[in-house]
Amino acid sequence: MPRVSTAPRDDDRPATTDPVLVRRRQMARGARAAKRVGYALFGVAVVLFFVGFATRLTDGLVAVIVVCMGVGSVLLAPAIVIGYAVKAADREDRERGVGR
Repeated sequence: MPRVSTAPRDDDRPATTDPVLVRRRQMARGARAAKRVGYALFGVAVVLFFVGFATRLTDGLVAVIVVCMGVGSVLLAPAIVIGYAVKAADREDRERGVGR
């Protein structure tokens, strides 16, 4: 059973000293950040594509679009998987009555 401290947290959950739960929260924060950046890069790529389509689609613009899509994909793929894994682990803990 994890040890729970009474120190307040920003998200109204008790702080825990269980290293597994601490690491899970770190992974969740990293996944959220990677998703934000990845989706933002996809958005930039879409906007740049339509700007280039409306004006002139140059080689440099295409290169930037491809880089945005590539980096966005590299960030999003593991972030989505990690996000689902964290949610599944939290759900399993809740069903077992363990943790938070």
